Amino acid sequence: MAEVKQGQTIQQSHQAMAPDRSMWWGRLQQRFPILQKKRGKALLIFLLILPLFGLLGLLALRNRGDGSSGSGAGGGAGGTELITDDTYFYGQSEPVYPSPAMTGVGTWADAYNKATDFVNQLTTEEKVLLASGLASSTGSSGTLNGCSGNIDAIPRMNFSGFCLNDAGQGVRGTDFVSGYPSGLHAAASWNRDLARSRAESMGLEFRVKGVNIHLGPVVGPLGRVVKGGRNWEGFSPDPYLSGILVAETVSGIQSQGVITSTKHFIGNEQETNRQPTGDVESVSSNIDDKTLHELYLWPFQDAVKAGTANVMCSYNRVNNSYACANSKIQNGILKTELGFQGAITSDWGALHAGVASANAGMDMVMPSSDLWGDNLVKAVNNGSVSEDRLNDMATRIMAGYYQLGQDQDFPEPGVGMPADLTKPHDIVDARNISSQQILLDGAIEGHVLLKNVNNTLPLNRPRMLSVYGYSAKNPDQWNYKSNGGVAAWTFGGESSYLGRDTADGFSGHYYNDFSDIAPNGTLFCGGGSGAVTPASVSAPFDALNARALDDRTAVFWDFFNPEPDVAATSDACLVIVNAFASEGYDRPGLRDDYTDGLIRHVADRCNNTVVIFHNAGVRLVDQWIDHPNVTALLFAHLPGEASGRALVSLLYGDANPSGKLPFTIARNESDYEHLAGPDLPEGRFEKFPQSDFAREGVFVDYRHFDARNVTPRFEFGFGLSYTTFAYSGLQVTKRGDAVTGRYPTGAVREGGQEDLWDVLATVNATVRNAGDVGGAEVAQLYVAIPGGAEEVPVRQLRGFAKPFLNASAEATVSFDLTRRDLSVWDVEAQMWLLQPGDYGVFVGGSSRDLPLQGTLTI
Repeated sequence: MAEVKQGQTIQQSHQAMAPDRSMWWGRLQQRFPILQKKRGKALLIFLLILPLFGLLGLLALRNRGDGSSGSGAGGGAGGTELITDDTYFYGQSEPVYPSPAMTGVGTWADAYNKATDFVNQLTTEEKVLLASGLASSTGSSGTLNGCSGNIDAIPRMNFSGFCLNDAGQGVRGTDFVSGYPSGLHAAASWNRDLARSRAESMGLEFRVKGVNIHLGPVVGPLGRVVKGGRNWEGFSPDPYLSGILVAETVSGIQSQGVITSTKHFIGNEQETNRQPTGDVESVSSNIDDKTLHELYLWPFQDAVKAGTANVMCSYNRVNNSYACANSKIQNGILKTELGFQGAITSDWGALHAGVASANAGMDMVMPSSDLWGDNLVKAVNNGSVSEDRLNDMATRIMAGYYQLGQDQDFPEPGVGMPADLTKPHDIVDARNISSQQILLDGAIEGHVLLKNVNNTLPLNRPRMLSVYGYSAKNPDQWNYKSNGGVAAWTFGGESSYLGRDTADGFSGHYYNDFSDIAPNGTLFCGGGSGAVTPASVSAPFDALNARALDDRTAVFWDFFNPEPDVAATSDACLVIVNAFASEGYDRPGLRDDYTDGLIRHVADRCNNTVVIFHNAGVRLVDQWIDHPNVTALLFAHLPGEASGRALVSLLYGDANPSGKLPFTIARNESDYEHLAGPDLPEGRFEKFPQSDFAREGVFVDYRHFDARNVTPRFEFGFGLSYTTFAYSGLQVTKRGDAVTGRYPTGAVREGGQEDLWDVLATVNATVRNAGDVGGAEVAQLYVAIPGGAEEVPVRQLRGFAKPFLNASAEATVSFDLTRRDLSVWDVEAQMWLLQPGDYGVFVGGSSRDLPLQGTLTI
């Protein structure tokens, strides 16, 4: 403001210059005769105005400095000085208070009434006990189980407490459990029924182990950052695909009476600077309203509609306010706009403000915090946190308990989670024989065949097979407390330098020289809290060797040498390698020289080289994909415990590949532009890292490639089969009773206004198996929503179906289009807008193979 006042003063001085010789002006002219001439007057005016030009120039430089910053700061006033005080960012995230109380709408009415009655009988201290977790009990923390987190019991109320445990591939950190395919692997299957079965089986194991709250599924990260360390835990960077699969996962797990904690809300798109380290705060995800709703909130909305009873707030800041203390996203969006009825739980160690987080809508802290507990009792007693807010926190927590029927015959919390597996303990075997086929089918269907020259695959009883690569065999150890600690086994690090990189990432060493690969054995899950500890694992070489024994195939292998001897007479040479990723740090690259060199070395010497990748995300292949001797490429992703069995069934044709890519593979890393890697602390924001989501808006993954007209190596939705499919008979039918007003008018229920899910149109098409073997095809529906190219993607996924077809058989696939599917977020109206106009409708086998095209007119 000082610059404005100075400018106004100068301007007023100029306006007051009247040639009155009786005043100071006359005396000045007498002293300086040149001022009596026009040139003199002009010179004086120039000298008086010059400071104003200087100030305007400084202001322009200041604004230009802010406007050109890749980091941004949510549109705040700028400059070049280092920002050292958080007050600079105040006001960038809209405050929304008070936190809305649970209402018990829809199916929650009975649970709400029970929870209200329960909470009314508690003391203030007992209510706080429900909201304040105990320390993590893994190892020697003094608690009686090995759960990731615990809520203490209230014996006089016959309440046994809660066990909370990781995560998305199965029960982590304990014995006698299964290892399910990862979220990314499930997305590559494009099979919603299989996703539901996976979730039901996994949920049952959590229940048997006495886990009340399953810490998943993951839809944050969505996958904005291609090198994101945790992308493999989630499903896909496409919000629609992620939304469908998260809804099935929530429904499936909760059908077993286990609460899902859908995470991480919201904008948790990179691991780098995810938590405060030294004098550097967590990265801020600066997300504009339109991008938030159309991309990152979309799958959370599906999870809320599916009934998730818990949501986990994330480590990062959102528009420069910590997510777990951000009233806009918790009170305003999740609990008001989406009508969320459950409780919000912090990520482990994500609470940075006690009173502020409680008032901003957070309901439970994990694993524990001095900011709550006794201090929350004091805050309630002195009025800093209202009694109503504490009652709502406790009610939301207990409502999930009653909603999932945990008051009726649920196992004792943590009954199958020993604190120390090396000591004698009662074995609780959570595995179920009915899950075996689901584990195998899930592993099979998440493999994606990307290249298959001249029907190299399937193999047909080869006489000689050579196997190379570090991801073919099991790790050399699979042992609790191996190597003097629990990290390697507990956090998915046995194949990756015994957990070295994961441990460093967890310690906040975001800029270490991390490895691109897990060189010590096969990869069936990533690293971190999303890892899984199955009771047994089928490694690729184990299954291959068993098949070779049956077929009397000669097998040669070398798992260690980067330049192995290659038997040129081999019928096929399999190179089985990986691309590792872990919680705690972002991937250093999308390819690595060691692995690419190994592949080229083998391909130069073997004319039938089959490459298999266990990849925890995007992996570039252009270093060797066009090599004439690389005849087949299979992305095996993270298949869980059935890895080897699944791979062999596909290699030998016992199963037909049916997976499709849930992401885009570029030709070069530069094709992803700034989305390839995380945003780093820089410039004046060195202490407050900024990640500006407005740079790309909704244009991530295939939307980015379509908007830039960049040809990828393999597009989103692509995948080959041992057969071929043909499409015909597109029909687009608008529902006769469809209400097509511009905005929804329904009441807010779980997931938002209820008429957002009204079906407005149906699209039908015929898919025919044109080959000579049976197989499943993922038919995909894309919609072109009206709007400018800078605002709306060229096409967006809005439906998929996966029929299995015998040779020459055909089937009709049907896709319902809801109001939400066809709407855009109106920032001014703060509602979903259905625009009148023509909507392009496209059906086919991938995002760029869409032979059927039509129009829907609204």
